[in-house]
Amino acid sequence: MSDGDDGRGPAVRDVETILILDFGSQYAQLIARRVREAGAFSLLVSPDTPIETLRKHDPKGLILSGGPSSINEAGSPRCDERLFDLGVPVLGICYGMQLGCHLLGCDVEAAEAREYGRSRLTIESAEGLLANIPQETAVWMSHGDQVMGLSTEFETLASTPTCPHAAVRHLKLPFHGIQFHPEVTHTPHGVDILRNFLYEVCGCRGTWRMSDFLETACREVAERVGEDRVICGLSGGVDSSVVAALLSRAIGDRLTCIFVDNGLLRKKERELVESTFRDHFDIDLRVEDASEEFLSDLAGVTDPQEKRRLIGHRFIDVFKRSAAEVAKEGRGEARYLAQGTLYPDVIESGHGHAGQAANIKLHHNVGGLPEDLGFDLIEPLRDLFKDEVRALGEVLGLPSHIVWRHPFPGPGLAVRVLGEITRDKLDLIRECDEILLEEIVAKNLYRSTDQVFAVLLPVQSVGVMGDGRTYDSVVAVRAVTTSDFMTADWARIPHDVLATISSRIINEVPGVNRVVYDISSKPPATIEWE
Repeated sequence: MSDGDDGRGPAVRDVETILILDFGSQYAQLIARRVREAGAFSLLVSPDTPIETLRKHDPKGLILSGGPSSINEAGSPRCDERLFDLGVPVLGICYGMQLGCHLLGCDVEAAEAREYGRSRLTIESAEGLLANIPQETAVWMSHGDQVMGLSTEFETLASTPTCPHAAVRHLKLPFHGIQFHPEVTHTPHGVDILRNFLYEVCGCRGTWRMSDFLETACREVAERVGEDRVICGLSGGVDSSVVAALLSRAIGDRLTCIFVDNGLLRKKERELVESTFRDHFDIDLRVEDASEEFLSDLAGVTDPQEKRRLIGHRFIDVFKRSAAEVAKEGRGEARYLAQGTLYPDVIESGHGHAGQAANIKLHHNVGGLPEDLGFDLIEPLRDLFKDEVRALGEVLGLPSHIVWRHPFPGPGLAVRVLGEITRDKLDLIRECDEILLEEIVAKNLYRSTDQVFAVLLPVQSVGVMGDGRTYDSVVAVRAVTTSDFMTADWARIPHDVLATISSRIINEVPGVNRVVYDISSKPPATIEWE
């Protein structure tokens, strides 16, 4: 839903947009979320995006993010120097402040010592950007350089004991700079400062609402599709379910949903999808049992990327076959394929920024899609974070057990059975996963966790059962909490619950004699193991 020049479809209309030029900050996605939470739409764009492309978004304001580079380093990232010609307010954060001040004639030098951690901010001008912020407040610093020589066209708004110009504004241009990070929780009034930028400086009205997004998305899908037919790969997860419901509202009976039983599903997954969408929604749902084909493709394959590639190619073959059958029925040729790509997918794949090559990670959505799809892609959720998708699902009236369902990867259990895929291994991990989720639900932990699953490891360990020695499989349990799936922390499941899960799996699933719990966070680990 952004500008066509970067390959992402038409721009969102009637929405107040803040563009965030991402200079490599580890907090850039967090800035985007904070802006949306405050009631404005946000998009991350490449820092070198030409001003002409920025103008097409009709932004209400720009934010220049922080970043790891030094302004004084050769090759450090820059933005279009005509940035201020847009005439909209600009907020520079950390590196973004240094770059903006540098472009406007200030001196940026290395600080005496790199500053990292909390500092005390003293506000000298409590207006506009810093309106209603306590005169003394804590802020989070993370910088090596800082603005030292402020030009006469600037005024200092706030300082810290080690940073004389911790917040500044230009007297003629709508530019503000802050050396600290307002987006992190370590800056208690940081969200208030961002809200001040949106409402006091940019004049936003807080128009970013899911109901408005739904109306805009439906209109744009209908305009793009016209009289053509759309194929939607329905998995039963929240993303594809929301896509299906949105498309059904947008184009009605020109939508055909295809659920592919690839043999890599959770236990009773097929029955759940059929009962939910065939019985409760007026959607043309086709179920394709292609499990033999998928498992045949995967026989002997151990490399995770090759698994995804094979799965993605087979998915497209099945979609094409189903689309041909729909056409034979006289329901029209399917030109479009819809899938539930989300904003974290776009960002992590490296093409959320204008001008960067499209390189979708193979694990997103249905897997490693071939370059020649035979369909045009429709991705109506690609500008949304996960929690926003759930909110949209509620607006669409989807049942809560779908809206709040934990994610399940497009390649299915293929990336939760490490190593070679066999029917016996799939059956084993299905049983483990069902026990795990039963206990999580029974202990009322499902909604307080965001993803919980079992992984079959490609190792065996020695154990003792009864009077005999065993040499059986090891299962890892993974449970995480996250707000957007960009980062995640391992869930602190109570030890007694973990004990019950381990005991049940070992006693009830033949072939397992050891259960381990994954206590790694993202980053550095990913959520899925493959």
